[in-house]
Amino acid sequence: MYRKVFASKVFERKVVVVTGGCAGIGRALVMRFAQAGARLAILDLQEAALESLVQHLGDHLGCEAIGLVCDVADAESVQQAMALVTERFGGIDLLLNNAGITHRSTFAETELAVFQRIMAVNYFGAVHCTKAALPGLIARRGQVIVLSSLSGFAPLLYRSAYNASKHALHGLFETLRAELKGSGVNVMLVCPGFTATDLRKNALVGDGSVTQQPPLAIGKIASAQDVAEAIYQGALRRRRLLVLSNINWRARLLARFFPRLFERVLLPRLSGLKPGSTGR
Repeated sequence: MYRKVFASKVFERKVVVVTGGCAGIGRALVMRFAQAGARLAILDLQEAALESLVQHLGDHLGCEAIGLVCDVADAESVQQAMALVTERFGGIDLLLNNAGITHRSTFAETELAVFQRIMAVNYFGAVHCTKAALPGLIARRGQVIVLSSLSGFAPLLYRSAYNASKHALHGLFETLRAELKGSGVNVMLVCPGFTATDLRKNALVGDGSVTQQPPLAIGKIASAQDVAEAIYQGALRRRRLLVLSNINWRARLLARFFPRLFERVLLPRLSGLKPGSTGR
């Protein structure tokens, strides 16, 4: 009983920043930390959605929250947003780097601009936000949580830019964790499996336009709420790595130690391909 009561108070009045917080896992994270009593700063590109979400949080959960229109790929915009959060709340206790985009196209068909945009959002977005928030996080001995993917350690076909951005996140934040040793700041990388969000529905194709094809069928899909709950529990325990879904451990094992077997057996399945299909 004591542990449950204590856990319920860990994030009460703490300042939590969530990027890409209006939909999918981001929105589910906002709701979960609001339920835990946190004060929320939500960064997103959709002004109307931000206003609606902040209103909902205040009316239904009594949560103190602000919504800031911010493109995480824009370093200056991020710096301004983090300054506003600090001015409003006095500091930052937890940064959730959730904003991200994906694509579905072969490397040969993918224009350079698509690679640049995906890296700008998925990788440099996390760089910008963490850089801007880090002094406050160190002062409060806070946490940085980064949404990676199973593709951070096992590739997916037709997602070369997305895969690269997730590998880059692991390289960056594993280094940052080591550099922050002794500072009191925890760094947690989260690798969800396939989740029911709009990320795949809004995937780019090679020319940079949004796909008109339905999401590929890839077996069991987790709910955004279940993923958010797992992340919340991981944050309570200040974990270093959170790997979700029942297939990821096999993907990690095969991709690292049995790459040929992984490419032949598991890679097509993870990429949403039926036997004998090209899948695009």
